[in-house]
Amino acid sequence: MRFIKQFFAVVFLLCATQAFAEPIEGKDYILVKPAQPTHSGNKIEVIEFFFYGCSHCFKLNPSIEAWEKKMPKDVEFTYVPAVFNPVWEISARTYYALEALGQRKQVHNDLFNAWDGGLELVDEASTAEFLGKHGVDRNKFSAAYNSFSMQSQVTRAKQMGRAYGITGTPTLIVDGKYLITGLHPAEMMQALDAVIEKARKEHPGATTDKPARKHGATKKHEAAKK
Repeated sequence: MRFIKQFFAVVFLLCATQAFAEPIEGKDYILVKPAQPTHSGNKIEVIEFFFYGCSHCFKLNPSIEAWEKKMPKDVEFTYVPAVFNPVWEISARTYYALEALGQRKQVHNDLFNAWDGGLELVDEASTAEFLGKHGVDRNKFSAAYNSFSMQSQVTRAKQMGRAYGITGTPTLIVDGKYLITGLHPAEMMQALDAVIEKARKEHPGATTDKPARKHGATKKHEAAKK
């Protein structure tokens, strides 16, 4: 019994040490060169580049949503749809149209589930039909989807992807200079927490009253569909 207690004490200490370990460049993150400007004021900016049809984004989504509900007060989180081809642009337009209508959160998971279930929403018509069944007014969606401001938002998403060197999804960016990708969900969240702590030490105006939570471990991601 005594041996068992000592064994679990050692395991606990090893896990605690790993959870608070300094993130390693090349393993936990890649430096963005050059670093990009942030738009979060005094807060640490976290961006997720994603695609609704990405199976690994789908798997990461529950962890991201749980983290977002409890994320540190000095962190600001936002999604940016990755755009590599016309199909991904439709997903981006869908995201921004729903944001404009204030209904993105309402159907965010439904869109992931649809793609994961084999329903490919590859044009405006099929997307509008699907969203209409989930409480979104089809006419309002189409108006937002085809609005004048839509192209500028999609263009901006493309520019951001190029500036950050995004090659696949999901990819997390912390404070404009740390890129996290190629990991399984638990590893990705662990790396995110560790890199936020690293950024906090370098970030003027950031507070430490609510440190990032700790997570367990993971592996490789989905390369972008070219």
